[in-house]
Amino acid sequence: MEKNQKKIINFYHRAKRMPGYQEIMRLTGLKSKNAVFKLIGRMVAANFVEKDSRGKIIPKHIFGETKILGVIEAGFPSPAEEELIDTITIDEYLIKNKEATYMLKVSGDSMIDAGIRPGDIVLAERGRQPRNGDIVIAEVDGNWTMKYLRKQGNRDTLFPGNKKYKPIVPENELNVAAVVTAVVRKYR
Repeated sequence: MEKNQKKIINFYHRAKRMPGYQEIMRLTGLKSKNAVFKLIGRMVAANFVEKDSRGKIIPKHIFGETKILGVIEAGFPSPAEEELIDTITIDEYLIKNKEATYMLKVSGDSMIDAGIRPGDIVLAERGRQPRNGDIVIAEVDGNWTMKYLRKQGNRDTLFPGNKKYKPIVPENELNVAAVVTAVVRKYR
C-alpha cells in the first residue's frame, strides 16, 4: 500500500468517514483533482474502496480480512480442529448494500428480548421491503423507534421485544425507514 493510500485510510479511521476530494488533496499534498482521481482509481483497483452511483468513495476492504478457522459448537462440547476455511471482511459478512446501509447506536431496553441491548450498534438498510416480523426503524406519529413490524388485521403495528412495553398502534402515520439487518455488540 502506498503512502497516500495509508493517509486516506488513517483519515477514515480517525474521522469515521471517507474524505472528499478537496480533503484528499490537503492530506496528500496532491495539486489537482485529476491526481486525486488517479489515486482513487488505484485504491479501487486494489479493492480498498469503491464508488457509489454518485461517485462518492465508500470503504471496501480497509479493515482487512479475518480468518474463518472453523465451526465452534455452542451446545455440547465436541472435538474441534483448527482449519482455515476462508477469509472474509466484517463488511462483506454484515452488509449487502453499502449505499443503503447505516449504523445506529441503541438506547433503551425495549428490544432486549430480541437480543438487542442498550449500547449495541444496529445496521439498518434503507429501501428494503419490510416483511411481517422484521425489526424496523420507523417514524410513528412524528417519533422514531426500533420495533418489530407486525400486521394486525389490515393495520401495521409496532411491537417491542420486551414484555414491559406495549405495542404501538399509529394514530396518524407510520413510515418504515429501514429494516434492521444486523446487531453488533462489543464486549470489551
